[in-house]
Amino acid sequence: MADRMINETVICYNLTISVSNGIWQTESPVLNSLPLFVSQLTIILFVTRLLILVLKPLHQPRLVAEILTGFIIGPLLLGHFQFFQRLYPPRGIMLIETMAYLGLLFYVFLTGLEMDLTAILRAGKRVMSIAMTGILIPMGIGIGLFFLLQHHAKTNATAVGCMFWAVALTITGFPVLTHILADLKLLQSDIGRTAMSVAMLNDIYAWVLIAVLIPVGTNLKTSPYSITAIVAFVLICFFAVRPLIERIIHSTPEDSYSDYYLCFVLAGAIICGCITDAIGSHSVVGAFMFGLIIPNGDLGDELLDRLDDFVSGLMLPLFFASCGMRIDFTHIAEGTSWLLVVVVICFACMAKILSSLTACFFSDMTIRDGAALGVLLNTKGILAIIILNAGWDKKILNSQYYTVMLVAMLVMTTAVSPFMSAVYRPRKGLRLYRLRAIQRSKPDTELRVLACVHTTRNVSGIIGLLEVSHATKISPLTVFALHLVELTGRSSAMLIVHSTRKSGAHHPGRAQADSNLIISAFEAFESDNHLVTVQPLTAMSPYGTMHEDICSLAEDKRVALILLPFHKHPTVDGRMEDENAVYRGINLNVLANAPCSVGIFIDRELAGALRPGGPNDSVHCRFAMLFFGGPDDREALAYAWRMAGHPGISLTVEKVQYYDIATEKRAEFDKATANYIKKKESGEDLETEDSDSEFDE
Repeated sequence: MADRMINETVICYNLTISVSNGIWQTESPVLNSLPLFVSQLTIILFVTRLLILVLKPLHQPRLVAEILTGFIIGPLLLGHFQFFQRLYPPRGIMLIETMAYLGLLFYVFLTGLEMDLTAILRAGKRVMSIAMTGILIPMGIGIGLFFLLQHHAKTNATAVGCMFWAVALTITGFPVLTHILADLKLLQSDIGRTAMSVAMLNDIYAWVLIAVLIPVGTNLKTSPYSITAIVAFVLICFFAVRPLIERIIHSTPEDSYSDYYLCFVLAGAIICGCITDAIGSHSVVGAFMFGLIIPNGDLGDELLDRLDDFVSGLMLPLFFASCGMRIDFTHIAEGTSWLLVVVVICFACMAKILSSLTACFFSDMTIRDGAALGVLLNTKGILAIIILNAGWDKKILNSQYYTVMLVAMLVMTTAVSPFMSAVYRPRKGLRLYRLRAIQRSKPDTELRVLACVHTTRNVSGIIGLLEVSHATKISPLTVFALHLVELTGRSSAMLIVHSTRKSGAHHPGRAQADSNLIISAFEAFESDNHLVTVQPLTAMSPYGTMHEDICSLAEDKRVALILLPFHKHPTVDGRMEDENAVYRGINLNVLANAPCSVGIFIDRELAGALRPGGPNDSVHCRFAMLFFGGPDDREALAYAWRMAGHPGISLTVEKVQYYDIATEKRAEFDKATANYIKKKESGEDLETEDSDSEFDE
């Protein structure tokens, strides 16, 4: 290891400039550590936010903007100006990196807190085969590209150095990928679910390699001792520390976690990071492991609520910016040609695509889906950058190898969203499902309903409405209970939606508790009604695009009716008030884009009255419908007539007629539709001509 590649510059500076004598007695305020750091942080955050805004139309993740921020303010661009040279001196960069690694430690702690290992155990053979192919082939390509560049650049390369390159190339960034999929509205698609499952397996693989590769790269002779100590540390965490934490949580009343508990947990993350760093691995391994062993619940939610915005929004940009500052294009083609560098980057970008295309031969994927999956798996995240930085810090990778791989990662990640937006269009049977409606369904087919709920407040009324929808043996009811959850900026929310939360929590988190109550209510409804099938689902999306998930799911499940809760709810004095003004926009967007019928349920909290049936099948509910005519009213009449088939329902239809020349034909068709519905419910053989398109508005 004596011939490691390293470009060193020795710089001496005063470490004692930390106290200011005031702006009147100091030559420059930025000579003091605190004003200097605040100024650096302000500029980094400003440039990052500006780049996020500029890159938003291209659907680029924040990671790209944060790395580009470091490159822009680094020595190759703005660093040429004297102002930035004074603002980002070498001693100031060390302060940035110190705070950046503290933020990184807390970030990986939160990542471990959010991760669900049971999802790995549920992975199928297809996902496992794709994941293994996506690891082995890119690793081989990465090793080959490393030595190809080393051969032409005439630099001394080590086997450990090529492993750092190869491992960084195989990793897929799960949190970054989930946000890209959410932005592209591919979360509910088959390709999206497959990509997330493979990426989660890659994450576990990456953490194992980080724990093993860094001790090997540091000192090959002592690496067995370090690896043995890491294994012992993991066992102690799972079999000694985790039971202790569970005991503390069980003895703590719900919602009573004080700042003492939070400080204790944060101190534990720092201590575990120091332990793994001391035994020869990386500090992030210990912090991640400590987060992984904490049972999920109110304590975890409290930590996420308090720390996530601060860590992800304030401290983590420092880490990515410091990575961008290390990009040095002046040495990227040193000893070789730019053409070779471009070839290396292109082949690095093709590694995941080639592996996914290879996996097509072992699964039922098409070539098109295989290529799209490979592009999605090209998404790089913080783990790949951690490995690159570890190679830099251990002086295993020099500036050339670091810059080539980091640029390749940026190219891979930035190309994902534009490629998927322009090339990959999931095939949807819009034309097939556009005509799906209750009045068009046959009397001997199931009625498929997509019931949407925002909160537990919506559940009782929706279930009451479904209960009177008259499920029969020849026409059963299939309900897709969709819990709508807002997607926040953090990756944890995505994990809550698409995987079962970690077991062992004494007090489940508030968000998970709401989901459990909603699912339990619909499951109880299913158990009480043997002719009803319920499938609980959860869609997490930003409110602005939530309607797309609803409409997409309606198409995939071939539902005839979407039920949405009204955006207002009754108050104690009987008035209606807004529950959330955003719900109104969601309802309007669904009405404008739905591929089937849509019903807006206004809950007057009369769900208790919607319980028909009883001794002698006596009538318990009397329904009234005002029929004005038109396609919407004809569909409502079809649904009301279905309810009227229930022995506990009495239906009164009041037809409001108005005559003019323009509506005369429509009135005739309304009458024909009503007669058709009556005959259909009576079971008569009907042959009618579908002329709805002539009168639809």
